[in-house]
Parts: sequence; structure tokens; C-alpha cells
Amino acid sequence: MRHKKILVTGGTGTLGRALVRRLVQDGHEVRVASRRLRPAHDRDERYSWAVVDLRSGHGVDAAVTGVDVIIHSATSPRRGAEVTLTRTLLEAVKRAGSPHLIYISIVGVDRIPLRYYQDKLAAEQLIAESGLPYTILRATQFHDLVRYWFTWVTWPPVALVPTMRFQPIDVRDVADRLAELVVGEPAGRVPDIGGPQVHHTRELARSYLQATGRRRLIVPVRVPGRTFRAFRQGHNLTENAVDGVTFEEYLATPASH
Repeated sequence: MRHKKILVTGGTGTLGRALVRRLVQDGHEVRVASRRLRPAHDRDERYSWAVVDLRSGHGVDAAVTGVDVIIHSATSPRRGAEVTLTRTLLEAVKRAGSPHLIYISIVGVDRIPLRYYQDKLAAEQLIAESGLPYTILRATQFHDLVRYWFTWVTWPPVALVPTMRFQPIDVRDVADRLAELVVGEPAGRVPDIGGPQVHHTRELARSYLQATGRRRLIVPVRVPGRTFRAFRQGHNLTENAVDGVTFEEYLATPASH
């Protein structure tokens, strides 16, 4: 395997941290892109740091210079921000000589009318139409996001849980797949990736409450609207399940609480 020079946008995020660790472990030369200065306590010399603002474009050209692969995991839930971040990056990538761009997206962005998903789909389309060598990987919801969601859903004495299913995946499993794509050729949109198990939300809520030592009455609720209907129809799920970390195994780790 040829070691590569890799830029990771969003390298300090939930996925980004796991991805940087995996790439460094594989011996790649990794550059972390972040809007913030490198923390003083971070003295890990196995990767470098680049201060980048994908909204304004500050530092982007310098960050993408000389890399073989860019993994774009920086994201924002603000309306239209995903497109802005991606467009700014694409313009810099073209000036840098067109390294391989890998974008992490979400399963169902083309079928679930959630605003954030629509922005992710628009970003996918920008990349596909850019003329650059690219790979797009869609993944199901991360364990971390599902856990965070249940911290709010189960806060009241009665947990009203929307009727739907999730197929949560561990960020380390997504990082492993991205590490495979790094050493491959640009492949356009590759098969989706999902967690090892599909669970109804009431089952996930029980697992979360058991792991956190709390007791709540769980009441499934059928929420109206196009978005929740799309989730009930399973558009957030995929047949391409990894043999990886389950939600229960994730909850058993101290870092998940």
C-alpha cells in the first residue's frame, strides 16, 4: 500500500477524530483542517494542522496544496452551509491540481425531505458535476448522534419515541471504510454503508436507558409529515451492513456517556 498525503476537513469532529487516528495508524501523512488553532495540549507529531475556514475560504488553498487525497467530513446543519463549504473546497481543489476528493454523506439524502439532507444531496451533486476525481460514500446515522438524540427524547418522565427504525453505525467502522477508499481509485458513488443491526426506536431507547441506569415509560408515537413518513418507510436504511460495533456495544464503552 502506497502511503498518501491526506487532508481531512472536519478533522476535529466525531468522525474526523476517528478517521485521523485510523489514517495515521496506516502510515499516511495526515493534515487536519480545522477552523481553530491547534490546542496547546495536542502535541501529536504524527499529523500536521491547518487553520481553515471553508465559509470565507481563509487558508483553504494552502491546506489543499500538495495532498493526494482530501476527505471532506466538515459539515454544518445551517441552511445552505453544506453547499457553501463544499463549493469553497471544490474551487480550491481545482486550483491545486485535482487530488482525489472523498465526500461522506448520509443514506437517504435523496429520499428523505429533511432540509439538512437536501443540502447534503446538493453538495453531492456539486461534486459529481465538478469534473474532479471523486468518491461519495453514504453512511447511516452514527451511534453518537442516536445517543445524543435519546438524551433529549428520554429526558421527560414519559419518553415519546417517534415510530421509525435506525441502523446506527460506529464512526470507527466508517473510518475503516474511508481508509479503504483512500488507497483506491476515484469511484464516483460507492455502495452505502450501514450499521450491523436495524432497530425500532423503542428498542434503541430501552438500550439507552438501561446503559444509563434510568427508567422511563416509552411511548411510541406516529409523527405526521413527509419526513417522518420517509423514515418509517426505511429510506434511512441500507442492505450493506458492516460486521462492526453494535449500538449496545457502543453504549458499553465509558466514552459514550
